[in-house]
Amino acid sequence: MQAWAPGGRSWERALTAADIDDPRLRAAYTRQRAVVAGYRRHAYLAVRLLLPPALVPHAIAATAFMHHTDNLLDRGPGADGAWPAWEARVRAGLAGEADADGHPALAPLLHTVAARPRLRGHVEDFLAGAPLERGTTGFATEADYQKYVDVYALPAFMTIAGLLLAPEADADASREVCRAYIDGSQRLDFVNDLSEDLRDGRLGLSEEALARYGVTRAALERGREAPGVRDLLRDQLLQARRDLLAARRLVAFAPPGHRAFTRAVIALETLTAGAALAAGPAVLRHPVRPPLPGALAVLLREYRRRGR
Repeated sequence: MQAWAPGGRSWERALTAADIDDPRLRAAYTRQRAVVAGYRRHAYLAVRLLLPPALVPHAIAATAFMHHTDNLLDRGPGADGAWPAWEARVRAGLAGEADADGHPALAPLLHTVAARPRLRGHVEDFLAGAPLERGTTGFATEADYQKYVDVYALPAFMTIAGLLLAPEADADASREVCRAYIDGSQRLDFVNDLSEDLRDGRLGLSEEALARYGVTRAALERGREAPGVRDLLRDQLLQARRDLLAARRLVAFAPPGHRAFTRAVIALETLTAGAALAAGPAVLRHPVRPPLPGALAVLLREYRRRGR
């Protein structure tokens, strides 16, 4: 259990392996570690078990930054100015200006960008796409959804994927496979988060898709099976699973030390898609998670594979 505690020895070794020596910076990375472990436990365990120790703090910093930024954006257009202030603060940090009080999500990100300079462009692309996320509450057509993937979801994913890809990987080819992954993952999230999104006034399924199956938003909000609902959800989830399976090619663009993690992340998302398919209209009431035995089997298999 020591290894998973905030002050665990393996975590301290990972910080040292990543050349993070300043005590305040180590504390900031450790706070972000607790954030990531709290909201995506399976992904966090995959990071700790399957990535080289020197990469672990950087992957956590990028994930925590993306999570914090996404939360600010989800407050919507009527928010109190938190997003513009955060964007300005991040851009100032990227430009080399000192962050006066060392925001716990920003200080690690800036240190990681300095250590992994290729990440800077992905962070800037993510910030540039943020206005679309901020103004989006739904999609009229599938084309609108695909624009969202291109402008916001893919740049968000690249803030993490940029750490996983081999430096010599073909940029266009690897980005195409990353897009397949995030298209499947984002579509899955929009189905899986229907109950929460509808309460917040959002709907990630396009009006075009609803009309194809004769489903109304009201039927989804009621959270009960209605004509066409099961077929609508199945259609979206099968498409998500197809894209996730196509994204298994991403492993070829990762260096050997990152491949076990890459395989595990894709497998965990595919398991989640399968769980959502099995749940059917029940996802209208609560999101599903990958089955625990299956998730643990994926992690154990890749851990052993990594050891070999």
